[in-house]
Amino acid sequence: MTDKRTCFRTPSSVRMLWLAVLAILLALSACAQTFTLEQVMSSPFPSNLVAASHAPRIAWVFDAKGARNVWIADGPNFAARQVTHYQGDDGEPIASLRLTPDGRTVVYARGSETNEAGRVADPTSGVTARKQQVWAMDVDGDRPRLLGEMGCGEEGCEDIELSPDGQFAVWAARKHLWIAPVSGATPAHQLTDVRGENFNPKWSPDGREIAFVSHREDHSFIAIYDFGRDSVRYLSPSVDRDLYPRWSPDGRQIAFIRVPGVEEKLPLIPRRVVSWAIWVAEAASDNGREIWHSGNQSDDSFPRLTAETSFLFPANDRIVFASEQDGWNHLYSISTFGGKSVLLTPGPFEVEDVTLPADRKSLLYSSNQGDLDRRHLWRVELPEGKPRPITQGETMEWNPVATGLGDYVACLGSTATSPAMPYRIRDRGREMIAASALPGDFPSRQLVVPKQVIFKSEDGLEIHGQLFVPNGRAQAGPALIFMHGGPIRQMMLGFHYMDYYHNAYAMNQYLASRGYLVLSVNYRLGIMYGRAFREPDHAGWRGSSEYKDIVAGAKYLAGLDIVDKKKIGLWGGSYGGLLTALGLARNSDIFAAGVDLHGVHDWSVFLPRWEKMPGAPDKAEAEKLAFESSPNRSLVQWKSPVLLIQGDDDRNVPFSQTVDLAQKLRENHVHTEQLVFPDEIHGFLMWKSWIRAYGAAADFFDRMLKESPAK
Repeated sequence: MTDKRTCFRTPSSVRMLWLAVLAILLALSACAQTFTLEQVMSSPFPSNLVAASHAPRIAWVFDAKGARNVWIADGPNFAARQVTHYQGDDGEPIASLRLTPDGRTVVYARGSETNEAGRVADPTSGVTARKQQVWAMDVDGDRPRLLGEMGCGEEGCEDIELSPDGQFAVWAARKHLWIAPVSGATPAHQLTDVRGENFNPKWSPDGREIAFVSHREDHSFIAIYDFGRDSVRYLSPSVDRDLYPRWSPDGRQIAFIRVPGVEEKLPLIPRRVVSWAIWVAEAASDNGREIWHSGNQSDDSFPRLTAETSFLFPANDRIVFASEQDGWNHLYSISTFGGKSVLLTPGPFEVEDVTLPADRKSLLYSSNQGDLDRRHLWRVELPEGKPRPITQGETMEWNPVATGLGDYVACLGSTATSPAMPYRIRDRGREMIAASALPGDFPSRQLVVPKQVIFKSEDGLEIHGQLFVPNGRAQAGPALIFMHGGPIRQMMLGFHYMDYYHNAYAMNQYLASRGYLVLSVNYRLGIMYGRAFREPDHAGWRGSSEYKDIVAGAKYLAGLDIVDKKKIGLWGGSYGGLLTALGLARNSDIFAAGVDLHGVHDWSVFLPRWEKMPGAPDKAEAEKLAFESSPNRSLVQWKSPVLLIQGDDDRNVPFSQTVDLAQKLRENHVHTEQLVFPDEIHGFLMWKSWIRAYGAAADFFDRMLKESPAK
């Protein structure tokens, strides 16, 4: 007999009801999978990874929602623990972290650099002046001890150097060198009173001398301070600018780089080749000789991006340096006696972080070899080995270090959906260190994996980008273009190695979770695609040719079925803010809204900061070209709404650039909103500033691209 239940048929109305209920459940499930801005920006950002030269210990700085602290981990297990215990979102960065050779003490600078008035930033708007100071702390101690004041005068200028025995720290402050015992037994005191601005100190291997740069405006010398004689002498002084002193392992020689001194009355507009040379001097006699000189083609120009970090003296008879002579940033080796240099890292890729382990037998470095939009670690044996990969795949790694005599290799790394963290490198892959520091509600599983996209600009140049497609996106909807700052930066297929862009990547993930398709564009002027890409003609203030790449990105988006071409917005910070403003000013017909964080708006005013050439004969022509290349030139065409965001203690882009633009937009009746952070700097020092800025940006786009009718 047939079971009646097998013959039962659900009426169509009931089926439709069940489908409706299912749709509601799916929608609720999707809502449950969303995350907050605070969650995606909650991971502690690691930086300043260092290793002890005579112990299996590493140290780094974690920035956890604005509370910065030093952490350490020891081999072989690398269990992590916190050393310092600063609390709260206080706007006090930690930089120039150092470990004594035995790994027992950490030394670091705390506080921001000073502005032109000598004032340390305080985004908390406190009523007492802050100081940038040098501190030391024993890793098994109770509290840090003050060594002295620093107060360096520009971004990233913090440079603490420890003596070979780890007993003393020297640093540059207020144009001079200062020294203090790491024990804190006596206060820091000024080491020298030499003319000019003195910086970049380097200890001799025996700890009896310090080489440093003495900058004299249009020329500079390599100076050596002798502790025994309490005197200073100069190595082959000339009319040129000498940089980056490096001692040989035996202390008998010093290598340095020489670039031409300042020549007056040179034209500004044409790009010029900056020639350079490598010199080696006998430390005892002060007499130097040139062992290598660059060519006279554009690719031979001084490789300013990594020249300092890649200039090494690994052996008494060998020097390593960076050059772009083949069009890519690579490592070369040359004898101290001169002769032909040897290319260590051949291929169409670029080298970035470079580390010389304590055994000095090889180089560890990061590059984008075979994976242009990521970073991986490589090793090359010295003096002329073949590079071999240490990491590969869809992960990303940077900042490699080796402990002791190369016992362990560690790095910082990330993926498309997991934030930056420290890792130990093993034969079977990498292992996360300090995993317990990751917040339990960090939304890795809800993040999208951005797609690598490549499209061509108007002039045929190939442009790389990362496309964040919202989960379940099937119909046309709003889209955004993100542009990095710099402009010498590159966004990648994962969380970034710089805190500013780690935040920006998180923001793009957040925007994707809110239904925006986001295209992050690596426009010309950026790094890692060769020197010709980074140094194009007619770019920047010389013609803004990079803007073509942003328009090409918009055209790429407009060609996608899931993009409403009338609802394409722009956002970016610094140079990305400039390009946001440029897009809205030139093409409000393409870009419906924009968020401009601390962007440049008038190149002609900003030009003297970038090009310091006394008596340039084409100064007026250059200023005219700079203005023509600026957003302010096209303000009459600007119709789309904009949100302007900036801190008024910005030391990179004058706050006046935003003040002036806001007045002009008001006069032109452009819908303008603003978010100003009193006493904040360019790269916001407080976590809550990032949260407020990004929250305001998301809300602005929701109102302009979702709620408002399309234009």
